[in-house]
Amino acid sequence: MTHRKLVIIPTYNELENISDMVHTVMNLEGNFELLIIDDGSPDGTGSIVESLQSDFQNRLHLMERKGKLGLGTAYIAGFKWALEKGYDFIFEMDCDFSHDPKDLIRLYEAVKDGTYDLAIGSRYITGVNVVNWPIGRVLMSYFASVYVKFITGLPIKDATAGFKCYHKSVLQGIHLDEIKFIGYAFQIEMKFTAWKLGFKLIEVPIIFTDRTRGQSKMSPKIFKEAVLGVIWMKIKSIFSPYQLNRNGSI
Repeated sequence: MTHRKLVIIPTYNELENISDMVHTVMNLEGNFELLIIDDGSPDGTGSIVESLQSDFQNRLHLMERKGKLGLGTAYIAGFKWALEKGYDFIFEMDCDFSHDPKDLIRLYEAVKDGTYDLAIGSRYITGVNVVNWPIGRVLMSYFASVYVKFITGLPIKDATAGFKCYHKSVLQGIHLDEIKFIGYAFQIEMKFTAWKLGFKLIEVPIIFTDRTRGQSKMSPKIFKEAVLGVIWMKIKSIFSPYQLNRNGSI
């Protein structure tokens, strides 16, 4: 059986990485398709994607939005698009090569037989596999996941990971319009919601390499959202139990 696979990559000012990323994903075995969601990058990222579409007809897709609307809203828009188009497996990844595109194949292999519903590319499942980060950021990221597990009970060692493969049933089962957060807390909320709904999660070890081109999008505001958001999610789960979206799509 051939599965339809869509990789979603949100972009903002990724001029230095976008062309290489598109070509790398398009040349992987497994006939991956790619949806770039560009938030009106002033550097012309969207225009580069548009110019490449003729080289990868029906496999390279572009969604252009007006302005920087946040990581979470980009992924939600992409998830809805993927469900409407009938994809079987939907992937999240960054554009800056901190996630190795070849690991898309490993994430797919972890979920394709139906034993698991969501595969997470994990930096911390086999120690600390991070390259080129300053020690302060490594510690912040690692202990953020410890904090998430302590507060929520989520049995994941890399709760903030943004490299994932969902079976479509997970995204169909989540009320996507009720996902609250837009920054890195979005990644935690999606894992926590999937887990609370009874989906099976697996962590796949990866090596995360910090970007060498372009600028990081991390900010104190995004970090604060994640810290406070975890407490909000735990309280919400106590007083308002999670329910599957029985509509089955969006």
